Amino acid sequence: MIHYAVYDTLINDVTLLSNENALTGMVFGPVDPVGAVNEEDTVLYDAIVQLNQYFFGQLRRFTIPLAYEGTDFEKKVYDCVRLIPYGHTKTYEEIANEIGEPNGAKAVANALAHNPIPIFIPDHRVVGENGETVVYSGPVELKAKLQALEAAHAI
Repeated sequence: MIHYAVYDTLINDVTLLSNENALTGMVFGPVDPVGAVNEEDTVLYDAIVQLNQYFFGQLRRFTIPLAYEGTDFEKKVYDCVRLIPYGHTKTYEEIANEIGEPNGAKAVANALAHNPIPIFIPDHRVVGENGETVVYSGPVELKAKLQALEAAHAI
């Protein structure tokens, strides 16, 4: 059973989804997912606590369990992106090289455009070749704000 809850955060409303064991999705804005139960569970509560700690610069690494679907390629991309340290960035090309797809920068960007759990899978830390914002799973202006937030709180 999928549970969901809508929360008001520093970046406006977000909808978080869980399977009671792990966070399975995050959507920017209020959403009423088909087939999901609007009921907070422990995972959702822990996710919003961690998200708020992140926004206030008190959390640099999420520990909430994540469960995401996608192709094998997408999962490799998400797993790699989760390893980018707080306050740092990598390029799409660097991610492609790290997962063994040296010509796969565009495919990496496409996978991240479909990131099911933004911020928790920090695709805002992936930039274009010259550091520019190319693709983001949420509002593009938010990507720069999250990078600035992390830069301000980085050690």
